[in-house]
Amino acid sequence: MRITKPTGTTSLRAGSLGLLLLLGACAPQYENHGYVPPADQLEQVVVGNDTKESVAEKIGVPTAGGLLNDDSYYYVKMRKRALGFLAPKEINREVVAISFNNAGVVENVERFGLEKGQVVPLSRRVTSSPVKDKSFLRQLMGNLGRFSPTAFGS
Repeated sequence: MRITKPTGTTSLRAGSLGLLLLLGACAPQYENHGYVPPADQLEQVVVGNDTKESVAEKIGVPTAGGLLNDDSYYYVKMRKRALGFLAPKEINREVVAISFNNAGVVENVERFGLEKGQVVPLSRRVTSSPVKDKSFLRQLMGNLGRFSPTAFGS
């Protein structure tokens, strides 16, 4: 019968495996929420010509509409990054606002993003005035990181 002594390679392998698992746990995890139509689909929406129905057929119905009146569509997309045990951090938010006139015809198509916590227009196709429902848009973009778990309780 042959007796062997531990040479240390076993503990080196175990330590390497443990270090590898620890470093793997620190890899960032990404979460995507919402939907914003791609630019090529938004170009299909013709200002002054398309209606709510044709917009819904071309790019889909949004998850959010105007709060005070039903004359706007809002498409919202958000991306968060979580690193290890740290709380997730929002790294990107984009909003597409499509507003309609009283007849239900597209009046404006605008894309907004966040740059250092400030609302920034990324692109605009406007016939007369900017988005009417600015207060809702500012609230939607301005709530960066201000959600608490109690806000979602039922």
